[in-house]
Amino acid sequence: MESAFFPPKEQIHRLIREVLVEDIGQGDVTTAAVLTDAERGEGKAVAKTELVVAGLDVFREAFLLLDKDIIFTPLCRDGDRVKEGDVMARLEGALAPMLMAERSALNLLQRMCGIATATERFVRTVEGTKARILDTRKTAPGLRVLDKYAVLVGGGCNHRFALYDGVLIKENHIAAAGGIAVAVERARARVPHTLKIEVEVSNIKELEEALAVQADIVMLDNMDLDQMKRAVEITGGRVPLEASGNVTLERVRAIAETGVDFISVGALTHSVQAADISLLISPLAH
Repeated sequence: MESAFFPPKEQIHRLIREVLVEDIGQGDVTTAAVLTDAERGEGKAVAKTELVVAGLDVFREAFLLLDKDIIFTPLCRDGDRVKEGDVMARLEGALAPMLMAERSALNLLQRMCGIATATERFVRTVEGTKARILDTRKTAPGLRVLDKYAVLVGGGCNHRFALYDGVLIKENHIAAAGGIAVAVERARARVPHTLKIEVEVSNIKELEEALAVQADIVMLDNMDLDQMKRAVEITGGRVPLEASGNVTLERVRAIAETGVDFISVGALTHSVQAADISLLISPLAH
């Protein structure tokens, strides 16, 4: 899957370097102790379960940053669904840098594939409704750009990337400002007209307050299904509604059927299960 969202190579390189430095530090003492630097061979990235592929470019770059001469051959593309036992990519070259990068490369690939796979399940579950699945800012520190890219690969949509690119007035902002009306009025006076103003509400009274001050989007926070249906009726399509809080795969279809426009799912990134992928090394025969 090609995506304009995928970050520039320079940004990916900086991120991967930090990950490699964290793991390798002053050197891989095990590899240095048991290899001579002359060993060459092949590595195969093998899916141990069915999954949606995301992050092959990141996986590749983790190896090439240590050894630009490693030959990397992808056997699938981001967005593809692979089965248990499928070989996702092959590597050929010096074995020492392959072993040094192995864990870091797999950690990134496994997380990204896990996010894409989980997202695809949520998206598939709400098919036939108008609801779109969103991510949140509940990402792994330092990996947000990769987490959110993986959500796109899985068919989901990105919410705001960070605090700087969208106004989301939440419960604590409302309490600190002294109410929904005050918070929205201040925001409208201070932010560019190009930024939409979203307001979090937890009950119908707060929804009516948000509508009265013409919030651009309303987030229904931890409402039950009946409240969400009522909110959809009251709003009448005037502004988009986003359901948030306690969204599970088991509940998401019922939430979508209330008529909300968006469903944000923190679990896509804050507690996702990493995909099971192995790197199998085979030395070349002398």
